[in-house]
Amino acid sequence: MKIGIASDHKGYKMKEKIKKYLSKKGIEYVDYGTDSTLNVDYVDYALSLCKGVLDKQVDNGILICGTGIGMSIVANKVKGIMCAKVDDANEAKLAKEHNHANVISFSANHFLFTAKDIVDAYLDAGPLDLERYNRRIDKIKNIEKMKKY
Repeated sequence: MKIGIASDHKGYKMKEKIKKYLSKKGIEYVDYGTDSTLNVDYVDYALSLCKGVLDKQVDNGILICGTGIGMSIVANKVKGIMCAKVDDANEAKLAKEHNHANVISFSANHFLFTAKDIVDAYLDAGPLDLERYNRRIDKIKNIEKMKKY
């Protein structure tokens, strides 16, 4: 398993801690930036990570910013990315199992133990291959073909 990880300036310190945690667990990762706490545009780093997921450089992605919201919005604009903004381990697990999320996003403001729990739950989970979940995922993937509301 290889994980992509990216952050903006507000998520940089948490990203560095999560990278150490992944290394300690023997999980390979690719860091898509940023590399400091200097003010940057989160859009650039979210897109870079999403490209890595789509190009199969990494299996899944983790985005970290001030709230997790901005990066999740960007990621979900990329065709083929299913990003869930998560706040706890249960949401991370369900995002992968029920929604087949290939990217998660969370706030840098979590305590480190919570962030580690989120990462563990996400990486330990797998997409459930049940008809009801697959049906819903297919609808999401084909949403542009649906009538406009």
